[in-house]
Amino acid sequence: MTTVQPTAGSARAHKIRDFAIRNAAVVVILIVIAIFGFANENFFTTGNLLDILRSIVVSALLALAVTFSLVVNGFDVSIGSVTSLSTIVAASLMIDFRMETPVAILVPILCGVAVGLVNGFLIVKLGLPDLLATLAMLFLVSGVQRTITAGKSVTATPESGVITPSFSFIGRGVVFGIPVPVILLAVVGVLAYLFLNKTTTGRYMYLVGGNEEAARHMGLPVGRLRVLAYVISGALAALGGIVLTARIGSGQIEAGAPLLMDAVAAAYVGYALFGQKKPSVVGTLVGAVLIGVLLNGLTMMKFPYYAQDIVKGGVFIMALAFTFVRSKRQ
Repeated sequence: MTTVQPTAGSARAHKIRDFAIRNAAVVVILIVIAIFGFANENFFTTGNLLDILRSIVVSALLALAVTFSLVVNGFDVSIGSVTSLSTIVAASLMIDFRMETPVAILVPILCGVAVGLVNGFLIVKLGLPDLLATLAMLFLVSGVQRTITAGKSVTATPESGVITPSFSFIGRGVVFGIPVPVILLAVVGVLAYLFLNKTTTGRYMYLVGGNEEAARHMGLPVGRLRVLAYVISGALAALGGIVLTARIGSGQIEAGAPLLMDAVAAAYVGYALFGQKKPSVVGTLVGAVLIGVLLNGLTMMKFPYYAQDIVKGGVFIMALAFTFVRSKRQ
């Protein structure tokens, strides 16, 4: 029986095809950016690019929250309601109780941490599936934020307190021409990347997500690592709520709910980048940028807002499909 050896040409073709599939998501993103750039001469202006980055900060923070749960092979859908609760709590502390900025930052983050701990308890101790546990928390937290405000948004009045200028600076400030929210996202992104890729705890979390049973045999504290992932997820979602409150200057009911799907999409686009097929901070941030580019470009092209999700969904399908096509071929 003879074995057919691959020729140099076929080997080269295979490498080119493999490279194209591995980087297909990046190619799709670059094509989309190029189309918008040619369609509108103002797209590549510094001001517009900064507007895109500013617009994605909150959804990117939520996407990073999702990423941490994905790292341990979980899925946190409660982040939207945590963000909503954070906006309500932060605004209420300043407007209703006249608290200062440090308190208005710390308490919402602690609320996010508390939700993460409850999620971890339900998943690790009670053994509930991640999706069901966090879905239950989504409804619970959503009900809490509606109850404490009687279903009304929290806005300043002549008789009440106000959103402090130092707090507003988080969402509206500019340093050396760069929006403060963009700087904050960059700092959080770098810290998240270093934590997951350069620390022992972060690497252990990836091990838990890759093979939980093997991680247990290695003696890793699987339960604590999974709880930690949900705690970080809750804290990041709460931080997103703080930035949102600082930007809009009030606490809006269910303000974080519409951001959930964009956050999930951005996190899963990270799977497709470079064919790595695992959640990553870099991939998630690139996915968030793609969302911002799509929305900004479609708006500049005067594409109907009610049809924008069709285009966005189509691009995500193209970006993600290559990953699954490649996995089936292997």
